[in-house]
Amino acid sequence: YAYGGKASDEDLEANAREIIDAADKYGVSNLKLEAEACLVNTTTIDVENVMDLLLYADSKNCALLKEAVMDYIVANGVEVLKKVSFKDAPGETVSDILAAVERGKNKSGDGSSGEDEYCIMRIAELRQIAHEKGLEVDGSREMLIAALKDRS
Repeated sequence: YAYGGKASDEDLEANAREIIDAADKYGVSNLKLEAEACLVNTTTIDVENVMDLLLYADSKNCALLKEAVMDYIVANGVEVLKKVSFKDAPGETVSDILAAVERGKNKSGDGSSGEDEYCIMRIAELRQIAHEKGLEVDGSREMLIAALKDRS
């Protein structure tokens, strides 16, 4: 992959976490992002794995996976509250959940623009804007927003 090859879809699906781990360790951002997208698209999030996925996403700065977990938590709030302990959750979990709630409320848009809008944008949108501005696209939601605000 590092020399112009491509990871097959089968390899990505079967080994997404291992590929993310290796790509993160060796700084191969494009491979990490590709494996992360595959993991998000092929993983069914439920109350049994939601905390494991949240902790993994946080430890590897997998913003897309973390966003998917937050969307699940917001959509299944009562079930999650009854069955999942958040005592080991990363510190910024509350702000991530609030961003997911606001995204749900603002689907039609409320006139927010610029820096205010960054806070509720989906990761794909933040990464696209960062890419267009020549910024690094790998990293947490907070890192992307900070970089975009610095460049504004």
